[in-house]
Formats: sequence, structure tokens, C-alpha cells
Amino acid sequence: MFRFAHANIIAKDAAKLIDFYKTALQCKSIGETRDIQGDWLDQMTGVPNAHIVGEHLCLPGYDDKHPTLEIFSYDSMVTTNHHAVNQCGIAHLAFEVDDVEQTLKQVLAAGGGQLGELVHATYADGRKATFVYAADIEGNILELQSWN
Repeated sequence: MFRFAHANIIAKDAAKLIDFYKTALQCKSIGETRDIQGDWLDQMTGVPNAHIVGEHLCLPGYDDKHPTLEIFSYDSMVTTNHHAVNQCGIAHLAFEVDDVEQTLKQVLAAGGGQLGELVHATYADGRKATFVYAADIEGNILELQSWN
């Protein structure tokens, strides 16, 4: 077997970020909470005395098996305060939605933010899409998209 399993966000406050993704982006609990520590975790992460808490959320549009969004917090974390669309590394999580404007309103109402403007694009093959970059409550970048 070879398949995508999950994406992970390390949160400053896992409980608050989990609630944001459930409220604003229709992710749902599937009973996969975690409270993990031990030698194997220290060895795998390279973090001494690692302790992780959080949850796997089912992504909208999928059943309760996979893929999931894993939101964890460590007892001890390295924090930075800047996320940029053009930063090297994983840049954003994309959600295809029925109504980009309405979903953006839900993101904003749940405490998230907006980057740039909502745009309508027409591709050379005639496909049309609506896009906006947003941010969750911890600044992680989200792309909301709708295709016509």
C-alpha cells in the first residue's frame, strides 16, 4: 500500500486550533486523540522528554479513515511569528469549497485572517476559479478555492 495519510500542524494551543478547524472548515473529530510520550518518541523526534497532545481530524469530503489533519502541541516548542505565502517549505493547506466568500466569512468569524484579495481567475482552457488566501488563528496559511 502507498497512500497519503495525514498532514501535521504543531499548534501553540492545540485545543483552540482544533476547534477552529472544526468550526470554520468542517473538519470533524473521529476519536483519534493523542497524549504521547516515551523513549520511542524522544528517539523519533530528537526532542528530549517529548510530550505531544492533540487530535487527528477527518478532512472534509473524506470518510473517517484518511486523510486526516493532525494538530498537536508539544510541552516545549520552537515558535516563530511569521508565515509567508512565498516562504520555502510547506506553504499552505488548500480547501475546495462551494462558496469561497462564505467560507472566508466563517474563517474570519472564527478568529482567522485574510491575506491578499479574493480573486476570480480564468485559465487558458476556459476553466474558471475563485481563490483567496486566508490564515487560521495561529497564522498558518489556508487557500480557499472553488472551481466552475
